[in-house]
This record gives sequence, C-alpha cells and structure tokens, in this order.
Amino acid sequence: MHILFLTDNFPPEVNAPASRTFEHCREWVKAGHRVTVITCVPNFPKGHIFDGYRNKPWQSEEIAGIRVIRVWTYVVSNEGLIKRILDYQSFMLSSIVAAPFVHGVDLVVGTSPQFFTACAAYVVSRYKRVPYVFELRDLWPESIKAVGAMKDSPLLRLLERVEVFLYRKAAAIVSVTQSFRHSLVGRGIAEDKIHVITNGVDLSVFKPTEPDVELRKSLGLDGKFVAGYIGTHGMAHALETLVEAADHLRKQSNGDDYRIVLLGDGASKSDLIRKASAMGLKNTVFIDSVTKSEVVRYWSILDVAIIHLKKAPLFMNVIPSKLFECMGMGIPILHGVAGESAELVKKEGVGIVFEPENAKELADGVIRLRTDMPLYRKLRANCVDAARRYDRKELAASMLSVLERVAAEKHGAGLPSR
Repeated sequence: MHILFLTDNFPPEVNAPASRTFEHCREWVKAGHRVTVITCVPNFPKGHIFDGYRNKPWQSEEIAGIRVIRVWTYVVSNEGLIKRILDYQSFMLSSIVAAPFVHGVDLVVGTSPQFFTACAAYVVSRYKRVPYVFELRDLWPESIKAVGAMKDSPLLRLLERVEVFLYRKAAAIVSVTQSFRHSLVGRGIAEDKIHVITNGVDLSVFKPTEPDVELRKSLGLDGKFVAGYIGTHGMAHALETLVEAADHLRKQSNGDDYRIVLLGDGASKSDLIRKASAMGLKNTVFIDSVTKSEVVRYWSILDVAIIHLKKAPLFMNVIPSKLFECMGMGIPILHGVAGESAELVKKEGVGIVFEPENAKELADGVIRLRTDMPLYRKLRANCVDAARRYDRKELAASMLSVLERVAAEKHGAGLPSR
C-alpha cells in the first residue's frame, strides 16, 4: 500500500505533530508499505528556515525510508492569526499542486489541528480517486476561539461548516481522544468511522535516564529541585501561571531550593521573559528549543514535569502528547489540564492534578513532591509502568490497520457522504 500523508509539521521540527507523524510513518515503512509525506520546509515555531533547507517549490529527501517532499509555503512565526492562516492556506495550495507528481497512491491522510491540510487531502483524494482519512488532533477552528484569537463571526461559522463537511467526506477519522469522538458524534458524524488512537511515546528514546549532571550544573540547577515545562510557548498554554508559581516558591523559607525551567519557543515567550524580569525572579530559567536528539538530556534534568493549558472548556477534550513522554522518562507530572487528560493522570497514578491557571496550587504541588518522598517514588514507578501501555509502535500498528481497512474497502469506490 502506498500512503500519501499531508502534514505541515515534520522532522527536523520537534513538536508533537511532527513526532507523531514521523514515528507512525516510520513504523508503516517497517511494515512493508510505501509512505510519501508532503510537508513544508522546517521552520516551526520561530518561522526561521532550518539550516540546510530553502523555501522553494519542490525539494525531496528520504528520512528513515519515508519519501519526504517539501513544498513552498508562506513562512511566518507561530504568532498572528492572519499570517498563520496565510501560512496554512499556502501549504494547502502547494500540496494540492505537488500531489499529482506522486504516483500510485492508495489513500491520502490529512492531519489537523488546522483543517486546511485536511482540505488539501480531500481535494487530492478526489482527483486521484482514492479515499482520504482525517487525522483529528485538535478541534479547529474551535481551538482558536478558545484561546481568544478569533471571536464568533460569520467567518468562523463558515469555517465550522467546512470542518463538518471534511468530517463527513472522510472515509475514516482517527481521533486522538475519546472526547473528540463524542463531540463529532454529537454533531452527526457517523460513529462507526471514528477510531480513537491516542498519542503515545517512542520507548526506544524516552526512557528513564540518569540526570545529565554537567547540564544541570551549566544551567545553575545543581542542588535545586527542578520543575520544568518543555514545549511550545503559545497562547493556549497560559505559561504565565508557571512564572507566577515561581513567585510563590521564592517566598518560601527555603525558596532558593526551587527552580522553574521553561524550554521551547512560541508567540508568548518574550512576554514571559519580560514578566519574570519585571517580577525580579531569579528562580526561572528560560531555554530555547533544542533538537529532538537533545531533548532527552533536558527531560533528564527535571525532577518534576509541568503540563499546562489555558482554563477553557475545549481543552478538557485534549491529551497533551508530552504526558506520554514524561511517563516514558519516569518523571512525575504536575498536570494543569482539566478533563480527559486529568482523568488519565489519575487513573494511571502518574502525577498530581491542579486547577489550570492556579499558580498557588501549582507551587503547592511542587513543594509536595519535594517533601513527600514516598509519593514521589510511587509516581515515578507508576510512570514507567504506564508508559508501556502507550507504546508508539503499537499505536502506529493500530492506525495502520485502519488505513489498510479503508484502502481495501474504499479504493476506487468513491467517498462516503455521511
């Protein structure tokens, strides 16, 4: 089977969408299938093109047996809604133009969160006369409304109608959460074509690792209890809560024993640095994004991992992918996301759940995990045990079975219109 996968994030980018797509495609190649990925030049999140790449109409390479075609897009940093939409639309158009030059395709996969990629997958599937699969990683455009980037308007309602159209025309939908599945069923999408395949972890990479002593020392973390966030610094993440928690921690009698680390880049990073500086915080450490091959070193220096999203109803439906990486590394979690992911943390016993955007609760959680060693050790052990249930290889195989079924049943028979 020849799978054509459309995505605007792919390695060497290191964000969650890039990792999930690459790890799934790598396993599908190992299973004997051909995989072609159409993507853009790596530039996320700063909007700076990575070394060794140029933003041109067509360039091709092979990564782990995957044929990767990179097309021109309007490259911008991960900020400013209008510019980002232009970026998304340019990828949609470029991928539609590039796809005819990929021959012998059996089905097309388009991945969200923004659905312009799924739009491209639908168009490509029509002129290639093969089915398309919608991989649903976020409810877009609902998510941009949730973070306040766009208010209810005729344009937003038009986008929502396009969204539902794409769900109906997909031969199958692969959702990363049960909550997304329930949402789609409630909007009239056929339940039998929605398959839940959660995010997971590559256990060959993310596994318990001794702390990198030299790295801790170079960052001034030697002898400190380190709680850290690794990931995108965007509007949805409300990371000012971490800065405010650092302020609570410094006011403790042993406040200098704690450090809050924030690693990554995004639209909010400069504001966070200014806020920490204005508050005179000496216990926050900001680190720029690192390559995927380096990120395990930085996970290893954390005593506790912080996962956080803005307090909004939409985010009750998501499960941040870094949750599984924390499990794999055996790092106890302070989880500031309500809903399905909080229930997963409780069920697996891998961390402490706190109210999103509640800096005091976050600070109290950091203190508790430093002082309650029996709890801390129990959470570490639970993380390692739970990670085995979210092995990316097994999840990739589950998604492959969906794709194989779609290709076998739908190839050449047109697309459903439920």
